[in-house]
Amino acid sequence: VQLQASGGGLVQPGGSLELSCAVSGSTSGYYAVGWFRQAPGKEREWVSCISRSGGTTDYADSVKGRFTVSRDNANNAVNLQVKDLKSEDSAVYYCAARLFRFGGCGLLFSHYYYWGQGTLVTVSS
Repeated sequence: VQLQASGGGLVQPGGSLELSCAVSGSTSGYYAVGWFRQAPGKEREWVSCISRSGGTTDYADSVKGRFTVSRDNANNAVNLQVKDLKSEDSAVYYCAARLFRFGGCGLLFSHYYYWGQGTLVTVSS
């Protein structure tokens, strides 16, 4: 299973972006996916997750109300819409997938088995 995050860029404070995580190589179906981010000099932190069915989502307190995760099953992708961006949201954003047998949302780094390359989000005026 391969994941590829895209959609990052430079945006002004208060701006919006839509990040996408393309999932390929699966013969089993859809996976539970999480988003993490890592800012320079900081540890990777969990941001959001969506269950395999899409029926369950969860968010870190720091992004709740501003970020929205959703599934695009037609394209086998998971999107993360990020709004009202702040300077502290600047980071490399990574998507990750759980093993297929774990269909629920995962909140921990250790819950995820497959990782993609990140996409850089820079919030600056």
